[in-house]
Amino acid sequence: MFRYGYGMGMVGGFGWLVSLLVIVLLVIGIVYLVQALDGGRGGSHRHDRTPVPREDSALRILRERYARGEIDRDEFEQRKRDLS
Repeated sequence: MFRYGYGMGMVGGFGWLVSLLVIVLLVIGIVYLVQALDGGRGGSHRHDRTPVPREDSALRILRERYARGEIDRDEFEQRKRDLS
């Protein structure tokens, strides 16, 4: 009697599956949009920091060690030449 009433929904009772699929696709689309607008930074809001090349990082560490007195001038100059 109520064969095509409220109980069946669309596609013979699989309407919930279609609805779930639409919701999942919407969530994926929103996540993709947010990542695209964020520039692919992954939620990290360090906009002013740029990746430092390895050589610059090594030279910076070398300078810090020299400034702290951990290495002397000769060793500093030698390692600086090795890095460049």
